[in-house]
Amino acid sequence: MRHFSQLDGDTRERLFLREPAEFDRSSDPSILSTALGATLYSPATRPRLYDDVRKQAANGVVSMVLCLEDAIDDSEVAAAEDNLVRQLPLLLERVEAGEQLPLLFVRVRRPEQIVDLSARLGPALAVLSGFVMPKFTEESGLPFLEALEQVRSATGRRLFAMPVLESPELAHLETRRETLAGVALVLEKHREQVLAVRLGVTDLSSAYGLRRPPDLTAYDVQLVASVIGDVVNVLGRADGTGYTVTGPVWEYFPVQERKFKPQLRSTPFAGTEPPTEGVRQKLIEHDLDGLIREIELDRANGLLGKTCIHPSHVPAIHALSVASHEEWSDAADILHQDRAGGGVMRSAYTNKMNEVKPHRAWAQRVMLRASVFGVAREGVTFAELLAACLCP
Repeated sequence: MRHFSQLDGDTRERLFLREPAEFDRSSDPSILSTALGATLYSPATRPRLYDDVRKQAANGVVSMVLCLEDAIDDSEVAAAEDNLVRQLPLLLERVEAGEQLPLLFVRVRRPEQIVDLSARLGPALAVLSGFVMPKFTEESGLPFLEALEQVRSATGRRLFAMPVLESPELAHLETRRETLAGVALVLEKHREQVLAVRLGVTDLSSAYGLRRPPDLTAYDVQLVASVIGDVVNVLGRADGTGYTVTGPVWEYFPVQERKFKPQLRSTPFAGTEPPTEGVRQKLIEHDLDGLIREIELDRANGLLGKTCIHPSHVPAIHALSVASHEEWSDAADILHQDRAGGGVMRSAYTNKMNEVKPHRAWAQRVMLRASVFGVAREGVTFAELLAACLCP
């Protein structure tokens, strides 16, 4: 599988200096965690789940979570499990026939579900890439990881964990430091299982009775922003101890009337050709301006990828994940000069200083993202990438 495979070859040739690389479920975890992109959540109760997964794959979705937790009612859990047991074997048939499906994960409620569901799936467990573990703390999270290790050992399957940090203990200042230290300790003991750490900002906000409106981002809610900063501080370090930390869900989807005029923000298009009127209207209809701003802030704050609850969000998340020609050029120069001994140099774009040693980790991350999402041609803008996805 690879990103932007839904676009035809001529379009990819026009947009990309270096096209996104192919990867599969057996790829290195650093590649897979970067490739998650827009991780689309779907209730496991959906009666046409088989068709939904294949449809989303054809539309460019690369990772999906089939949810047995907050996305469904408590009374629906047993039926949702039965639905997975019925439909995942059908998806296995498609995989065995050579069809490329997204990386699939199941979000469970209890550790026992990992063991029980894996046994019930039998060979169809091969369709899954892992499990999402909600409300993860040191105390609650360890049983999830132990259950996953039990399944990995019993089946020989390569399955990953994606813990979700969303507990009140993390939201509350007086318990946050201890909670994060405990999470870091238990994750380190099971590092080979952990693909990425996810943030449950909706639950974190609920600890204070808050909900951000569509005209604001998670970073405008200071209580939430402080939690994000602390999570990245402890779990997102670039010294080899960190993990990929994914961005929070954008919970609004089209179409709705907003407090402010529905006007597309100019920031993503500053200094570039503006989007066509058709694309602009698509963006306004899909209410993507707030999402775009939040994705930019995710990146600036050390997050990569994003939890996603509506397919209309996927193109923006993926388009903003492509390495711009300027980013790639800077990163390549930094890493080349690093091999030559370091120092400081002017950017090839003559608009910034590239200091090799402080910028090395940034450059390495850019190159990893560029390998997965591709490098845009010089002059190709986010608007063009997004337009290609919205109006193929």
